[in-house]
Order: sequence, then C-alpha cells, then structure tokens
Amino acid sequence: MHIYNPCLHCFTPPHLLERIIQAGSPEQKIRAFKVLTTSAAMRGRRQSMFRIRSPFYVTAEPGKKRFVYDADNGSDLPGKVVRREGDAPAGDPAADEAYEGAGATYDLFMKYYNRDSVDGKGMELNSTVHYQQGYDNAFWNGEQMVYGDGDEDLPQEERLFNRFTIAEDVIAHELTHGITQYEAKLAYWEQSGALNESFSDVFGSLVKQWRLNQTASQADWLIGEGIFTSNVKGKAIRSMKEPGTAYDDPLMGKDPQPAHMKDYLNTSADNGGVHINSGIPNRAFYLTAIEIGGFAWEKAGKIWYICLRDKLREKSGFRDAANLTWAVAGNLYGKNSNEQKAVQNGWEGVGIKITGSQGFWGRLINCFRFRCLVCL
Repeated sequence: MHIYNPCLHCFTPPHLLERIIQAGSPEQKIRAFKVLTTSAAMRGRRQSMFRIRSPFYVTAEPGKKRFVYDADNGSDLPGKVVRREGDAPAGDPAADEAYEGAGATYDLFMKYYNRDSVDGKGMELNSTVHYQQGYDNAFWNGEQMVYGDGDEDLPQEERLFNRFTIAEDVIAHELTHGITQYEAKLAYWEQSGALNESFSDVFGSLVKQWRLNQTASQADWLIGEGIFTSNVKGKAIRSMKEPGTAYDDPLMGKDPQPAHMKDYLNTSADNGGVHINSGIPNRAFYLTAIEIGGFAWEKAGKIWYICLRDKLREKSGFRDAANLTWAVAGNLYGKNSNEQKAVQNGWEGVGIKITGSQGFWGRLINCFRFRCLVCL
C-alpha cells in the first residue's frame, strides 16, 4: 500500500527568500536564511513522522472546532491555548485573525461543498501564532496551521513582511493543503506540485471573495494581499488574474509566474517550480470563473472541489486537471453546457487543450486510468 508523505507547505515562495539572501540588509539576509533552513529541517522531520505512524488524531464528533495557540516566539508546537471554539476574542490580532480565518474556511467548504473540516470528518482546526522571532512565513505541517509575525520587530525601514494572519486567503490557502493531503494527495513536485499550490490559491481566493460578497468580476484575484509592507513595490505574493504582475521590486525581483504553457519554467528549484508554474492553472481557473460569471465559489469552485476530492490522483498533471474539470463540469451542468465550455476555454486560454472529448474508447481508457466513471 502506498503511504502518502505530506510535505511541509510554506506560503512564502523560496525564490523570494533567496532574493532577500542575495540582496537584503544583513538582518534581512539572516531572517530569510533562517526561514529557509527552518522549513527544510521541519519538512524532513514531518516526512519521517508520517512514515512511522498514521494521522495524528481521532475525530469524535463532527462540527467546527477551532483552537488557537501562542508559541510566544518559540518553536515548540502547538504552544499555549489562547482561544477555543466559542470563546470571545482574545484581544491579540494574530490569534483572532487565525480564529476567524479558519472559521471562514470551514464555513465555505461546509456550506457549499458539504465538507466537514480538513479531513471531511470534523478535524480540529488548530493554529499556532507568534511562531519564532521574525518568522516570515506560514505553513501547514500535516496537522495544524502555523503563522509567523513577519518583521514587526524590525525598524520600519527594514520591514518586508507583515504578520501572516493578516491575509485571510493565506489561511484558507494553507488549510486547503490539508484537504489535498486527505483527498487527491497531489505529489509536491513539478506539475502535480504546481496543481497542489494552485488548488490552495483557488480556495484561498474563494474564501476571500465569499467573505467580501464579491462576484468573479468584482474580485481582485490577488493572493497574499497585505503580506508585503509598504517598503515592497508589489500588490501581493501572486495574481491569479495576471500571473507575473504581483510585484516588481528592486530587492524582491519581479514576479516570475508564467500565465501560459509557452512560458512554463523547467527547473529543479522549488520542487520543480511548484510556486512558479502554479500561475498557469491559476489563470485557467480565473478565466473559467469569469466566463461562468456570478459568484465563483458556486459553480467554478464546485467543479474544482469535486475534481480535487474525487478525480485527481497523486501524479496528475495540468492536462489531467483540464480533462477532469471539463468532465466534472459536464456531469454537473450538462454536456456542452455553458459551464463546460467555460472550463474548456479557461484551460485553452493558458495553452492546454482539452482531450476529454475523444471517442468512447479514449474516454473509457481515461476513466479506468483515474478510477472514475466520469464520461461513461
């Protein structure tokens, strides 16, 4: 039996940290190096733990159960509990943002996709804030969310990152990595890893849009808006609408995300470019949602969620995602429906042609390949 070994999923892309190491101030370099090395060490520890034991918890009852802990600038997890489900605000912005962001993510998935927490069975939503001193990242470690405070302790002129709970889509992004861990188990490498990142961006953006009651055309489609301080020339960490335009800064460099397969980056860095090439499926979802119109979480989001839950497999690539989302759209809304055409146009808009419309035998082979009955 294959045992899934989840990676540590960090929000800040390594290429940003590497740029800071190259061109930052002495203190900025130290912090960026510490984040990279801390993440690498913890990633190895997480994979070793998952080789020897099954998931860490047993869920007794369904329902929303949030716990927020304070690491008090240390590294021990989870830390001291500061807010439980139903408690009044803690008065700590980071703790309360983590609590509310986890709740919004739970509520969207429950209300529109009938999913009870990360594992679908009422898993506790545990979050730790104030992790380490000057930790410029947030991550899902296979069990819980962890958030750094950014550069809040540095002089104003040296600050690059705000606290990572400040952006609700960051919280939803990381929790969606947990959902992927329990469903598609997308391998964190090359195209499957870029899909892993993209699905997290999709639902991170949808939680933000839902909270703001925005239609697809009203949304900004930015990921991590507010994470950069005013010292950085950038709107956000990524743009789903226009990959490659989120930032252009003398220190950080220019956003490297491609928006089309013709610009796909073949690299061994960043697990095969998972934070870079995710711009391609991100834009495919954006184009799909814009063409469908209305609230993106209702139809486009449902198509993507069912594909993640039921269709994608560990080594699925971009074309697999294209064919399977197209097939799911046909199942949900009808063959040649406007929704199915929107999915096709979305993927073709980034240079990926749908091949799911092949003949019966081609569909049969594809269905057995992915162990599903879609199209039959």
